[in-house]
Amino acid sequence: MFFVSPQKLQLPTAETALPGRNVEMPVPSAHFVNKNPLKPPFPEGTELALFGLGCFWGAERMFWQIEGVFSTSVGYAAGLTPNPTYEEVCSGQTGHNEVVRVVYHATAVSFEALLRVFWEGHDPTQGMRQSNDVGTQYRSGIYTYSEAQRAGAAASRDLYQAALAQSGYPEITTEIIDAPHYYYAEDYHQQYLAKNPGGYCGLGGTGVACPTVVGIAAE
Repeated sequence: MFFVSPQKLQLPTAETALPGRNVEMPVPSAHFVNKNPLKPPFPEGTELALFGLGCFWGAERMFWQIEGVFSTSVGYAAGLTPNPTYEEVCSGQTGHNEVVRVVYHATAVSFEALLRVFWEGHDPTQGMRQSNDVGTQYRSGIYTYSEAQRAGAAASRDLYQAALAQSGYPEITTEIIDAPHYYYAEDYHQQYLAKNPGGYCGLGGTGVACPTVVGIAAE
């Protein structure tokens, strides 16, 4: 059993978090795979979704492959440190989660469909970890941009909890909160597994299918 510092498993407070900086992280103008913009403005009719489900390299690849997704990027959210670096996030002293922001055409792919990819793409019962990736930045989270998204996320969590319980899994630990400020991750993290096809991906689902939630709408 490997040793993990307790600091990596506990969220920092405003007093203990790293101070960060005012300078935003520079990122490429275009998505490495589909060449669409990584930063706003995005086309009319697109919506945003924000998920944390473990190491963001593999998580981002899950979403850019979905028909109807316009663009994806990886970054840091739900923490305290402004404009953090990857090393700072990994220290456990920023409170941030590794997240994927998805820009999608709501008429082509539903938020429900994205939720199914989210739930089935990782184990949402593991707390501050995904498999061998341990730390606060690997926690499960859905960060919502509307009341409809929040209601849909909660409904799908409850349905998936019931399905997981039937297969012997414990309680879901996923946090569902309003979308916080999103900080882009460094250039080399963006679409990492497209640039490095043999790169690391530690994600793995439970093998339990997520039931369908009817009536999740965008706002």
